[in-house]
Amino acid sequence: MKFGLMYELQIPKPWDADSEYRIIQEATEQVVLGDKLGIDHAWAVEHHFLEEYSHCSASEVFLASLAAKTERIRVGFGIRQVIPGYNHPSRTAEAVAMLDLVSGGRAEFGIGEGATRLELRGYGIDAKRKQALALEAAEQIAHMMVMEPYPGFEGESFSMPCRNVVPKPMQKPHPPMWMACTNVKTIETAARNGIGALAFSFVDPEEARRWADVYYSIIKSEQCVPLGHAVNANIALVAGFSLHRDPQEAQRRGIDGFQFFRYAVNALVANETRPGRSRLWEEYEELRGPDLPNLVAPGIGTPEGYVELVSRFQNAGVDQLIFLQQGGKNRHEHIIESLEMFGAEVLPHFAPERDERVRRKEAELAPFIDAAMARKRFLPPMTDDEIPIVAPSRERESFYRKG
Repeated sequence: MKFGLMYELQIPKPWDADSEYRIIQEATEQVVLGDKLGIDHAWAVEHHFLEEYSHCSASEVFLASLAAKTERIRVGFGIRQVIPGYNHPSRTAEAVAMLDLVSGGRAEFGIGEGATRLELRGYGIDAKRKQALALEAAEQIAHMMVMEPYPGFEGESFSMPCRNVVPKPMQKPHPPMWMACTNVKTIETAARNGIGALAFSFVDPEEARRWADVYYSIIKSEQCVPLGHAVNANIALVAGFSLHRDPQEAQRRGIDGFQFFRYAVNALVANETRPGRSRLWEEYEELRGPDLPNLVAPGIGTPEGYVELVSRFQNAGVDQLIFLQQGGKNRHEHIIESLEMFGAEVLPHFAPERDERVRRKEAELAPFIDAAMARKRFLPPMTDDEIPIVAPSRERESFYRKG
């Protein structure tokens, strides 16, 4: 079992002049501590226009800053919006590779589509075609990070001539690829494409076992045809996170952030919105109580309870548990205390055997992954004669005048 931190950079209203600066500084301090404690991943989303819910629109900048301040924790796009309307595929390939180089080979590359009308309509993206557009772009991004030169592409979502996309990532053939998943159907899609599943739904260990069984049965079958140049066979699952020796205090500190997170993501999909006039926290407070049922929040409780929860997820086949610690108005000092308690009282139960468990899993999956890679159709590399010559933008004489 590995562990991660996830950041939406939520800032419920009311705001002050330093709200966005403060949340970024606090998140950075949390990741630096996580790096020292031995937490494995720091994930940052990419969302646009989702005020209060997520102010993390340029995650590549945030992740590069985290990489510069840490030594071993892996820094992940969780996820990057890869549909060309958001980011041209070549720009995503460049950003992922640059993050990998800046971090010394610690980048992870999650792909996503966006789910809200604010984002999709803001960039003119057809909601009915968004998954197909994302997968088309993601496959080409993988080619761009590997091929010298990239042959070019004519597709539904974008067209591009032959170019050599630089820089190339440190990890070969490219950083591990993941896909945002919210239900068993997207779990199946991730597995068919040989991509890790970033499961952004809150499920219990029993449901997680069903997801893992579906995912790994496809990874081991002929249905798995890798989208990238490598298979990343892993499931990461988001869970609540607030630890205290008094379970009622853990609940008091963490439940509002957890419930606001769940309320806001649903409200942004289902409710009308007025840009620049969001009322997410105000609406949440109005509904809290009899109109907003108290949710069970796995991961909010005592260290002993968290050890039990992690063990159940691990036995269900989950490879990484990602903490939802920065949600709503959860306080920075409480998050720091929870992380320190996790490092002292939870992580030691799992860290010693982790490498051996990973080794056994890799050995078990190796023949299936080899078979999957044999099914992939790679683009053939171009010969020198096939690489088109790009005409100069000006006549040579304008640069090298005689006399």
